[in-house]
Amino acid sequence: MEELYVIGTGNAMVTSCYNTCFALRKGEEYFLVDCGGGNTILKKLHNMQISIQNIHHIFMTHEHCDHTLGFVWLFRLLASGMKAGQLTEPVYVYAHEELISTLETLCRLTVQKKFCDYIGKQIFFVPLKNGDTKDILGLQVTFFDIESTKAKQFGFTTILSNGKKLSFTGDEPYHECCFEYVRGSDWLLHEAFCMYEDAERFRPYEKHHSTVKDACELAERLHVKNMVLWHTEDKTDITTRKGRYLAEGELNYSGNLYVPDDEERILLL
Repeated sequence: MEELYVIGTGNAMVTSCYNTCFALRKGEEYFLVDCGGGNTILKKLHNMQISIQNIHHIFMTHEHCDHTLGFVWLFRLLASGMKAGQLTEPVYVYAHEELISTLETLCRLTVQKKFCDYIGKQIFFVPLKNGDTKDILGLQVTFFDIESTKAKQFGFTTILSNGKKLSFTGDEPYHECCFEYVRGSDWLLHEAFCMYEDAERFRPYEKHHSTVKDACELAERLHVKNMVLWHTEDKTDITTRKGRYLAEGELNYSGNLYVPDDEERILLL
């Protein structure tokens, strides 16, 4: 059975939590999705007892700094382990074709050559096209273009070991172009920039984001059974975020709603 490791839950400019990124665990292996915006990714992996020896698949959704800059630190850590002979298995990094070039350039500009030499040797960048399916942790993972107007971004969908469908739509609201991938999902991982009552303050629509109310109305319309909300603001009290967001969400959604804090784990039943 897979488990969702919620590494970070915040949007780009948070200071009270980490930028949104997560991992799917199956057995002792992890499928890491995004890396946040800095070397805090290393602390988060340590806190959650996610060993880099068990990370062989990484998916990067898009180019924004709150998703990519943590990758540079993880790349350095992985390559260091490979150079020391501690990591012997290959690592595959999946991203759309344009992002592959950006990631490799970031690494070559900021990480020593002796580590970058592992690109193509033991660290492999795998370019994705819309609709591509890859075998990851024994799961058939299908990647799709969410058709963002800000920066090209991919999400994914898969069928878990228990037959449940899980879909992730990136850090923007669900778009109709993703319907064929998201429909019938038992689990939907979706962004919610703020509560609806705070929309005038945080202006989520100008940033191409949604509110808790919007996301929950969507999940209700798509008959989603379980939804996880993240990529939120932290300017309101982060210690009460879970309760406040759940209260607004449950007015608009009849399924199981999760508003995790950083470093929470959710069994994908």
